[in-house]
This record gives sequence, structure tokens and C-alpha cells, in this order.
Amino acid sequence: MIDAKARQQFLKIVGPENYDDSNTGRLVYSYDATPQFQSMPDAVISPRNKEEISEIVKICNEYKIPIVPRGSGTNLCAGTCPTEGGLVLLFKHLNQILEIDEENLTITVQPGVITQEVTTAVEAKGLFYPPDPGSMKISTIGGNINENSGGLRGLKYGVTRDYVMGLEVVLANGEIIKTGGKLAKDVAGYDLTRLFVGSEGTLGIITEATLKLIPMPETKETILALYQDLEAAAKTVSKIIASKIIPITLEFLDQPTLEAVEAFAQIGLPTDAKAILLIEQDGPAEIVKRDIEKIIEICKKENAVSVKSAGSEEEAEGLRTARRAALSALARLKPTTILEDATVPRSEIAKMVKAIEEIAKKYDLNICTFGHAGDGNLHPTCLTDVRNRDEIERVEKAFEEIFEKAIELGGTITGEHGVGVMKAPYLEMKLGAAGIAAMQAIKSGLDPNNIMNPGKMFAKDSRKRVVVSK
Repeated sequence: MIDAKARQQFLKIVGPENYDDSNTGRLVYSYDATPQFQSMPDAVISPRNKEEISEIVKICNEYKIPIVPRGSGTNLCAGTCPTEGGLVLLFKHLNQILEIDEENLTITVQPGVITQEVTTAVEAKGLFYPPDPGSMKISTIGGNINENSGGLRGLKYGVTRDYVMGLEVVLANGEIIKTGGKLAKDVAGYDLTRLFVGSEGTLGIITEATLKLIPMPETKETILALYQDLEAAAKTVSKIIASKIIPITLEFLDQPTLEAVEAFAQIGLPTDAKAILLIEQDGPAEIVKRDIEKIIEICKKENAVSVKSAGSEEEAEGLRTARRAALSALARLKPTTILEDATVPRSEIAKMVKAIEEIAKKYDLNICTFGHAGDGNLHPTCLTDVRNRDEIERVEKAFEEIFEKAIELGGTITGEHGVGVMKAPYLEMKLGAAGIAAMQAIKSGLDPNNIMNPGKMFAKDSRKRVVVSK
């Protein structure tokens, strides 16, 4: 419970219209997009500017009230589930694009801006913001930064981290700092900007971001390659990269995912294929033409049964939209959909696909696999029912083996979904005890009272997921 004095101070800062501790208001923000996690906050607060955020944080630090910054709640690691109660902080008032600087190729935004709004605004000026998480139509820039979101274009253009040039952050003591800026070079001290990107709100609250833009590519071409063998599709990915071609998009969908997406999108996808690769390249027309011809040649050499080019931008956009709808399409099939995020070096993608298939059979589970194969980032997705405790236990064991296999192949437990609560029990598998201790030292130094999104990153139990309720 929030102390009555603290509550009065919060009300004085934001006004009663921006503070909600009713049961209904709290319930809405007791969960995010992660299955099996729910926990009630004590209140929800909506500050109007960075000064109000600073004052709120000072009170939280004084009374040791947990504070959880939240965007649209689309994350898949329980990163915004308020597992220890406290305040959920919303950014609905901090949702403005502050500046598009065409001379320095930057855009400065508040954290509540929707990702798609950034993309639309800069493309109107012939510029390009590449990060494109699957939730880009509803996710916020602040959430993208906290989770270091990826997307379909990550293979060629990188992830959110690669486009964050500067941040304004409220620290746990309420002080406001600025990191980075509109600079092509800056090695003054530690790289605090990168420290905060992907920190999931555990180190501070982002109130402003300066993002890098690039010129809009001249042209783009999209192809769809069909396979009757999963491993052949996966091997094609490695061969394309080995040929020194880096497509903008190189996506993999297995047959169960393909069937679900087609039933959902109804755009004529070939559901008789065992796997498909959605491949795109952009850039100058002559380079795109050369690369696509080479990619088609590789696909055919690796036993693709069909390779088809999109006949128009509308058709290409339909394919991209269908791929982005994979999770939504699968979620319609069973009461509980657990989407995971295992990443391996690109050269190991075929081994990882095969391992996921074998693990699913071992535990008698329905695991569909899709993802950003070009950068080794796969999304094994289990269709299950949380009420079936026996099956859920098998799901837990299966995903633990999947993570172990990813690490064995030189990979990681998460490529873009974050750690949060969901992956915290597995983090030591990747970083080791010394790595966890180093992270805890940073956390303790910046947030000694552990008020910033507590319970995330650092597990209470090792290698075992805990269903949290409060």
C-alpha cells in the first residue's frame, strides 16, 4: 500500500485526474502481453512532463515505493508487470515528436510516441527510421528503448540500440541527466546511452530520446521461397549470408505458422509448403536486382521448390503484414500462447531449427517456429492451455532445453524480447555468476533502494519460471 502522505503528494503533483488507485484502474495495468503473469499495482500515475516525473521519483525513493515505467505493454517478458506493486507510470501526456532535424538526420521524441508515428513522420521527408518491431503500430518508442526492440529489418539495419543517439533520463534519486546527443562521435566517459537502452526501466526513466535517421532506400524487392524441407530452408539462410549478401529482411515460417497466418490474413499463402522464407532487399536499383538474382539462384540450389517475386508493393506489403501477424494468428488457436525468443549465430540456424523440432516431439508439444532467421533470431511458439498443469510443466522443460541448446550453439536466451521476469531465471546460463554480479553492482549504484522496476532481470530462483500473482 502507498503511504497516505505519499499519496497526497502524488495528487498534488499530477492532479486527481492523473492518479488512479481504483480497483478497475489498477487491474488494467496488472499485466502485459506475457502469459501467466499478473500482479496488481497500488496505483497508476500519468505525469505531464519530466519535472513531474522527477518529483514523483523523489517521493518513491523516499518512501521506497516501486515504480514501473510502461509504454503500451506489448512486451513478452513480463517486463512491465508490477510484480512488487507500487506505481505504474504512464506516458500518455509525453507523446510528442519534438523535432525532425534534417541537417543532422535525427528525430527527437518523447517516450510515449508510437513507433509507427515516427516511421510515418520521417518517411514524409524522405528519411528512414529502420527499427520495426512486430508491435510497431501500437508500441511506444520508450518501450522499444527499454526492451531494445528488434524487428524484421534487424538483419541489415540493426535494432533500436543502433539508432539511439541521446537520452534524457530521470534517475532513482530524481535527478535528470542527458546522455549522448546529435554527434557522430562522442567518447566522453562511459557510454551511458547504451547502458540505459535495454535496461527495462531498472536504472532510470527515459523522458526524451534523440534517434538517428538515414536516407530512404531508393527501391525494394520482395521474394517468397517455398521449401518442403525445414533444414533446407534454414541452410539457405546461412548460404545467403555466406555469399556476402545482407538482405533487409530474411524471415522464416514453418508450416503450422504458415497455416495459422493464412487462415488469419487470407492472402493466398502456400500452406502446403513445409517452410517459407520471406526475403527482401533494398538500395539502388542495380544492386537490388543483382542481389535478388543471386538470392534466387541460392534458394533454388538449396532445393527451394518455388521462388516467386512480389508483383507489386501492395503484394509485398501484404506479405510483410502477414508475417507481422504471426503471433496474433497463432494466439487464436489455443487459450495460451507462449512466444519465446532464442537466438544463435546465423551459421547455426539449421541446427537450432532441427533441435526445436526434436524437443517439441520429445515433450509431445505443439511448437510452431518463425522468426528473423537472417540474424539467427527464432521465435519458437507453444500453443497450450495454462489450465493444463501437466502440459505446462512439459512446456517449461522444453523451453529450458531450447535455451540450453541455443547457448550450446553460441547463442543467447533472448535476442529482442528482453529478460524481465520471464527470462530472469535463465540469465545466469548466459552471463555466469560473475556477469550477474557485475549487473547487480550497476543496479545498486544507480538505484540503491531498488525502486526502479524491481523484480526484473535478477531472478529469485534459478532456471525455473515462477508464476507471479499478488
